[in-house]
Amino acid sequence: MGIYVEARIRGPLDTVWERTQDPGRHQRWDLRFTEIAPLPHAPGAPRHFRYATRVLPLLTVSGTGVSAGERERPDGTRTSALRFASPHPLSPLAEGSGYWRYVPDGDGVRFLTGYDYRPRWGRPGALADRLLFRPLMGWATAWSFDRLRLWVERGITPERARRNWAAELL
Repeated sequence: MGIYVEARIRGPLDTVWERTQDPGRHQRWDLRFTEIAPLPHAPGAPRHFRYATRVLPLLTVSGTGVSAGERERPDGTRTSALRFASPHPLSPLAEGSGYWRYVPDGDGVRFLTGYDYRPRWGRPGALADRLLFRPLMGWATAWSFDRLRLWVERGITPERARRNWAAELL
């Protein structure tokens, strides 16, 4: 059972592409990651990156990923695929893959993702994944897409969106 999230973003496809493909911009809006950093690679070779998520003040879980390919169709649709893995023993996911698709739609873009992964820790991990972690990942992905949407459509930075959420929560 994979995760699928879609958002309609009123803005230029090139802006959405840039804010999702550039690691420095990506880590600003995506709640699932505290850090995304490109790793060295040869020109023309697939792009590798390191990602990390701060779980607690002194605990960071990290992993690596590789861009598995990009494609642009004559109709303007773009797709970016990746594979990822985390050797960290506390990471609930072991390895997975996914894609982002960008579909021009009038004055905006349908931005969507589908991804799946193999949970860690055997049967207990599979149960925890089904009941807790996978729903949390879907929620975090959807909220992250909304932060990206606000940034593109209204100029509300991801950091400001987080502060607004915290203020409303209080």
